[in-house]
Amino acid sequence: MTTTAPGKQSFLRAAFGGMPRPFWALWGGTLVNRLGGMVLPFTGVFLTQTRGLSVAAAGLVMAVFGAGSLLSQLVAGTLADRIGRRATLTGGMVATAAALLALGYSTTLPAILASMLALGLVVDAYRPASNALVADLVSPEDRPRAFGLLFWAINLGYSVGMTAGGWLAQQGFLLLFWLDAVSCLIFAALVWRAVPETRPEAQAESGGFGVVLRDRLMIAYTLVILGDALMYAQTYTMLPVAMTSLAGLTTAQFGTAMALNGVLIVIVQPLVSGWLGRRDASRTLAAGLVVMGLGFTLTAFVTNTAILAVTIVVWTAGEIVTAGIAGTILATLAPAHLRGRYAGLFGLAWSAAGMLAPLLGSALLEVGGQRALWFTTGGIGLAAAAGMLAIGPAVRRRSTDFDSPLAGAR
Repeated sequence: MTTTAPGKQSFLRAAFGGMPRPFWALWGGTLVNRLGGMVLPFTGVFLTQTRGLSVAAAGLVMAVFGAGSLLSQLVAGTLADRIGRRATLTGGMVATAAALLALGYSTTLPAILASMLALGLVVDAYRPASNALVADLVSPEDRPRAFGLLFWAINLGYSVGMTAGGWLAQQGFLLLFWLDAVSCLIFAALVWRAVPETRPEAQAESGGFGVVLRDRLMIAYTLVILGDALMYAQTYTMLPVAMTSLAGLTTAQFGTAMALNGVLIVIVQPLVSGWLGRRDASRTLAAGLVVMGLGFTLTAFVTNTAILAVTIVVWTAGEIVTAGIAGTILATLAPAHLRGRYAGLFGLAWSAAGMLAPLLGSALLEVGGQRALWFTTGGIGLAAAAGMLAIGPAVRRRSTDFDSPLAGAR
């Protein structure tokens, strides 16, 4: 007993220690919000079964949501730099709660379209502010671990929320909307009360999105992240279609295999985030992208649940590697007073991938079947990794320019 306790304490310190108290408020709010995030995964079911929309009308509604999401990241990033990280995050969460309830009570197509556009505009508005807060609050050496812990909280909350949401949806969808809205308000309250404003006041109004768009290194990095996002977006767009329609798996078999993704992240992420943070960020991200690309390429050969499980283990390993590193590099590239805007462009890549992935994936499936889709997806991962290695030296030079020795001192 006495011989193992110190080791356990050492592990806990390595995995969870050293973070400032406001970070844990942000982490706790993120976890609560993801635990309550039950509406979006079941939106299509709500629209078609509860509101009686046709598949085409439901597709239109989801496209409107995607358009709002594209604008969201840029607007929220600007607000995080202008009015502050805390105000943007809490305001976005309160607005998300209102939009969720508006959607839950909407019964006509125009009202549903308006509510979904509003939800798209605000549901991810917290992300640029959250990224900027982590960069402001946490020292450079601890940022990979901090971003990894946030990724862990998101996946832990999402796994539990999805399971509960599937059961609660049978009791009535309106309950899901209320629980999701309450979780947003709890997140807002935690941040407002426990997280200080970290925006650099002296430079709060200097610069703009033009500065970000003229930063060729940031543009190149955004393209790398777009490649990452295009791969990952296939997991919730074309992967379910390909596995059930072409590989012959049942939905139950697919769901069981996909559960591995969340389980592995929850178990492994805290164990490796500290170690990954001590590696060179650019090379580590490139390695993670290669592993993800390999996992998706292997998906072309799936014929049963066991092989699918193997591919999921491979690309999940890559996802774990990239999770904490991507935000770390973003924090390295951005001047402190423009962290919100840089995070907005970073988030735009993920929003764009959410719209492009199903279009690209469905076209590839129609033209060349599974091999065309998964070989192309794997190729995107390799291209993104090569791009990351190419800009790695510039990223390392930038790291000496913007990281203040006072970061994390607040």
